[in-house]
Amino acid sequence: MRTIHTDTITRNIKEMCIEANYRLSLDVNNAISKGAEEEKSTLGKQILGQLEENMKIAREEGIPICQDTGMAIVFLKIGQQAVIEGISLEDAVNEGIRQGYREGYLRKSVVSDPLLRENTKDNTPGIIHYEIVPGEKVEITVAPKGFGSENMSRIYMLKPADGVEGVKKAVIETVLLAGPNACPPIVVGVGIGGSFEKAALLSKKALTRSLDVPSGTEHIKDLEEELLKEINELGIGPGGFGGKVTALGVNIEVYPTHIAALPVAINICCHVNRHISRTI
Repeated sequence: MRTIHTDTITRNIKEMCIEANYRLSLDVNNAISKGAEEEKSTLGKQILGQLEENMKIAREEGIPICQDTGMAIVFLKIGQQAVIEGISLEDAVNEGIRQGYREGYLRKSVVSDPLLRENTKDNTPGIIHYEIVPGEKVEITVAPKGFGSENMSRIYMLKPADGVEGVKKAVIETVLLAGPNACPPIVVGVGIGGSFEKAALLSKKALTRSLDVPSGTEHIKDLEEELLKEINELGIGPGGFGGKVTALGVNIEVYPTHIAALPVAINICCHVNRHISRTI
């Protein structure tokens, strides 16, 4: 058994909220740079160059990459032999978000009631997903999610007979409907299987997987590559102004499902696909 104090969790989440909003992970940086080299459209190449410059300025000057610093999505993998000591774990996570958004001068975008729309003024509460795993460590992933792209996401409850072609049609349709509204080039997270809510969670988790790491399942890896190719043939392009680079990557996560179901969720993220992980 190992004891972890909630002060440690709060401190790490505070730092991660700031770092994720100031510095894109290397896989996303590299994908944008690669896109800038491959883009044939003059305007598209110019836009990708501006994105590279924007990332450099944000990193060097310690300022947010985008004015929408997102709603904090936090994934916690908690070792079943770890003992959490201190305040409640959920309070500790939200305190880390609160401190990070205040000290990092990050925009506070959360409202306490979805209809009354009163701002909480500290970007809490976050969305927290818990998973109990073997071991005595806690793995934290913080993914601040902007809502221009979040609003373009969709879920489909397909029939099993729709098969892989139905899945592809759902993904392509979602990207087409999003068009320029999701701030392309985008990253497309896809969840297939489980239930209505599980598919959505899978699609969100897919966005936190490095673009350099394809699915470990061969037919899913092939589907990721096929969808990326098809999306980049749509002609939406950087900023929606036309071009080859509409998406930087497609990540798919799958889960067993019911014999009568084929749930498919598509969670779109703009080029500012922020995610950072630490293990304590």
